[in-house]
Amino acid sequence: MSAVIMDGKALAEKVKAQIREKASKLRRQPGLAVILVGDNPASQVYVRNKERDCAQCGIMCYDYHLPQDASQEDVLDLVEKMNNYGAVDGILVQLPLPEQIDERVVLEAIAPDKDVDAFHPENVGRIMQGQAYYKPCTPAGVMEILHEYGIDPGGKHCVVVGRSNIVGKPMAMLLLHENATVTICHSRTPDLKAQCLQADILVSAVGKTGLITADMVKPGAVVIDVAMNRNEAGKLCGDVDFAAVSQVASYITPVPGGVGPMTRAMLMENTYKAAKCRIPK
Repeated sequence: MSAVIMDGKALAEKVKAQIREKASKLRRQPGLAVILVGDNPASQVYVRNKERDCAQCGIMCYDYHLPQDASQEDVLDLVEKMNNYGAVDGILVQLPLPEQIDERVVLEAIAPDKDVDAFHPENVGRIMQGQAYYKPCTPAGVMEILHEYGIDPGGKHCVVVGRSNIVGKPMAMLLLHENATVTICHSRTPDLKAQCLQADILVSAVGKTGLITADMVKPGAVVIDVAMNRNEAGKLCGDVDFAAVSQVASYITPVPGGVGPMTRAMLMENTYKAAKCRIPK
């Protein structure tokens, strides 16, 4: 029997409609500053998508595009300006940054209460403690998908493949806070297949096409594919062999149309939450 395909695109539309309704009740329009440095084509696409999401959610998008050769000081000056700009509630610096710019320094310069990506060390610490106000967008999107389909991580064995600061580590924390038993796998895990076969919920966030095959998935497991890759034919795909794994899993997210739209929807949710805290009632 084929798995239920978890429609992140449809859920994202529902979430954005809810945000638009909530945002319309604030005394002013929420504002998101999006800072793009350089001419990375993928980053430009992501920024355009975020602009459309803002328009759908009733959020004002302030776009700032710095040249490829911008200095770190240029970026930090702009971040500081946005920290002090009253109409901006959230700040997003599109990654990756050009090599002359220290990503860590820039992300740490964003005021924690405007850090809608939840990358600042203060917000990361709150995630660890289970006291996060802003949850990192991709892991939060995964959790919303699970909730939408009535999948409770509590008491389940969840395996997260990937240990990045953006997805893998916070994903594990959010699952842990909902009472899952969590295993994190990575490039030095000696027997990835054996670990994956233990998973009731398997989350892959590596960026390697075809990494997760059907023989690595326990029958009836829930499979969440976070990755966004292109195969040899140039087609968008994830880490998971979707056609084969969907015959083994009970639920599965597609690529595209799964986690990606929910990542952007959670950015909008964090921006609304930032505005709600900052706008007088």
